[in-house]
Amino acid sequence: MTAQRPRPEGQARETDHEPNTLVSTTLFLCGDVMLGRGIDQILAHPSAPALDEPFVADARDYVRLAESANGPIPRGADDAYVWGVALEELARRRPDARLVNLETSITRSDAAEPKGINYRMHPANAGALSAAGIDCAVLANNHVLDWGRAGLDETLAELAARGIRTAGAGATADAAESPALLTLRDGTRLLVVGVGGPDCGIPASWRATDDESGVFRLDDYSTSSVDRVVRAIARERREGDLVVVSIHWGGNWGDDVPDAHRRFARALIDRAGVALVHGHSSHHPRGIELYRASPILYGCGDFLNDYEGIGDREGYRSDLAFMYFATVGAGRDRPPRLELVPLQLRRFRLERPSTPDREWLLATMARACRRLGTKVDTANGVLVPT
Repeated sequence: MTAQRPRPEGQARETDHEPNTLVSTTLFLCGDVMLGRGIDQILAHPSAPALDEPFVADARDYVRLAESANGPIPRGADDAYVWGVALEELARRRPDARLVNLETSITRSDAAEPKGINYRMHPANAGALSAAGIDCAVLANNHVLDWGRAGLDETLAELAARGIRTAGAGATADAAESPALLTLRDGTRLLVVGVGGPDCGIPASWRATDDESGVFRLDDYSTSSVDRVVRAIARERREGDLVVVSIHWGGNWGDDVPDAHRRFARALIDRAGVALVHGHSSHHPRGIELYRASPILYGCGDFLNDYEGIGDREGYRSDLAFMYFATVGAGRDRPPRLELVPLQLRRFRLERPSTPDREWLLATMARACRRLGTKVDTANGVLVPT
């Protein structure tokens, strides 16, 4: 896959856009990828471990908590360590593009924002993203500026140096709102728009402006906010492009999907022919809706984090995660295929869950999907919404 900036010509109209019906593309997506704090400490080049959190002063304490729960974790681990068996799935399925929500600043900065919880990884550890072949990192979230605008600028530079496209943050508002462009193996252009909602903890002061870096942050889920995203798509879109909107929204816990989220996601599909809405922020997977042949992932849950040993809210499991493989773009006469592969995070490494844990996760997700009118098939240990 190669990536390049789009030419300005060939823009798509803004309303009542039909989805692409010429190609079929398989995407890998997942929930929050949090490579800072404890995970950063076990990689080859850990940042200084001091934290400004109210209860934990040393990032190595998160490693010790995880070890107390599940056993020893290697220090100086290689870049591929945290991905574990996820790399086997990626190699087997060979998706056309790999997209993650990167909820960590990549920086040497020591100027932590006074917000209580701050995630950073050392730039020398950013090879962990390259080890999984990540093509695009979405940055419109509530941790990418944890180390200020200097930290964001370093994050953008490090990802660019590694050939990883970014969406949802930039040096100016125009850059933050511009879709990332990925040109896939068959020549298909994939546009990824990164958006941050008003209800997921992103400070309003982090919004990018004409002369200051930041994120693409919305004030609400109104029609005018839909207009902003549709205009961002239309500025870059050509006929035949596939579009994904990746949005950080909502709280960390709970199965309920706000009506405002559903209206917003559906409006993006109706007005801009978005092939898939990739929602994240919740620490556990939320339900999936299939609307006009476009999947809406309302919350993909955590994928990589350092929460082992801390404990979850009753009834939720942030150690269990899904890999989302979405085949989109075939048109309404050929509905999208979406497969969810269950994994478990143990010792800061993704592995296959036990049979009881896999069945619990599949059943929990099936119930959440049914609440949104989506039927599922859980054959072969993989959840397939239909």
